[in-house]
Amino acid sequence: MTDDREKLIRQDGLLIGIAGASLLSGMHFSPFFDPAFVLVKFLVAPAFFISSPLLLFYFTSLLVSVACLIVAGVPAALYERARHPGTSSGTSLGIWLAGLLVLAAPVFFGMAG
Repeated sequence: MTDDREKLIRQDGLLIGIAGASLLSGMHFSPFFDPAFVLVKFLVAPAFFISSPLLLFYFTSLLVSVACLIVAGVPAALYERARHPGTSSGTSLGIWLAGLLVLAAPVFFGMAG
């Protein structure tokens, strides 16, 4: 029983790391933000009648965060598909977190410079 609790606590930590890295990759100083902002401004905003610049920034940040979350989840999904487990393992969550940290790496270097 204690092994299950330790496993769940470890997985919760990985999930918090995944959420944090995803949010960090969607920040306004991310290199993915500007191209996504142009996409949102000219394609998405007119379709939904969004004219507020603040809402454009929020939607762009959300779009980039979710896109990075999905892209980083592909290697983890391929690992799980090849392994055929019934539930997510710590290894697949670690792969997902590593993929997100790779996508968020330019944010760290952009903040330093």
